[in-house]
Amino acid sequence: MLTIYHSPTDEQLIQIDHFEKGSWINLVNPTEEEINTVVENTQIFHDFIRYPLDEEERPHIEYEDNQLLIIISVPIIQNADVMYDTIPLGIIHTENHLVTVCLQDLDLMQEFAQGRVKGLATYKKTRFLLQILYKNAQLYLKYLRQIDQRSTELELELHKSVQNKELIALLNQEKALVFFTTSLRSNEIVLEKLLRGKFVKMYEEDEDLLQDVIIENKQAIEMADIYSNILSGTMDAFASLISNNLNIVMKYLAIVTIILALPTMVASFFGMNFDLPFQDSPYGFAIAVGISLLLSLTGVIYLIKKKLF
Repeated sequence: MLTIYHSPTDEQLIQIDHFEKGSWINLVNPTEEEINTVVENTQIFHDFIRYPLDEEERPHIEYEDNQLLIIISVPIIQNADVMYDTIPLGIIHTENHLVTVCLQDLDLMQEFAQGRVKGLATYKKTRFLLQILYKNAQLYLKYLRQIDQRSTELELELHKSVQNKELIALLNQEKALVFFTTSLRSNEIVLEKLLRGKFVKMYEEDEDLLQDVIIENKQAIEMADIYSNILSGTMDAFASLISNNLNIVMKYLAIVTIILALPTMVASFFGMNFDLPFQDSPYGFAIAVGISLLLSLTGVIYLIKKKLF
């Protein structure tokens, strides 16, 4: 999908159907025809558009002939079960245009397309680029808080009943934190390189905004590390609890087996086919049952004294 936006004035955004200087070109899982159309009208390198369409592409910066390609990792919600992942987003900064390329229609970019970002002006390309980076860092923080809240809910459910469903959900949260941490650290390298490289002209306000982006990204990294450590400790604790509960169950089963084995042994003796004590007594059965109960009671008392029951 190819969409072109333009800002006639500050904080005004309209969709247009032609390529205009100072416009924002948004490509979402574009066809080859759409890619060629953009290349022909903007002279952007074909490879610069293709790189972000690889799901495995890592965050990095490329600069050639006054064309700057920045690829960052953007957080996404993968499905209805609230599983988080990251996906590459390419931002191409040229003298006349700003182009964004991604495989999915991101909520991050929809926020810009719907004019919900204060101070948005497509012709201020460097400011627009930094605003995307800033909103991306904020999106990580938002999703990290959601992960922490969801993890807390799952822990409360696990306190009531340890089930595979909750454990798998916790594992998914832990995997999301690993993805986020890795992506945030890669994004941090890109931001630091952008700060040092002077690839684009920045005014003092732009440099301040870039510093804010770096601070937000570092905060997201710290939060992801803290939540990951907490969740890892929680998973280890629940694994120990499950193992301990299993040991307790096995212990009680072993005790029950021992107690039941005593009357079974007595019944086996009195079931043998030769002369036995009390076999001619009318109270023989009662005596055998009594001996069984006495042995079982003795076994229970012994186990209680040993604090095994």
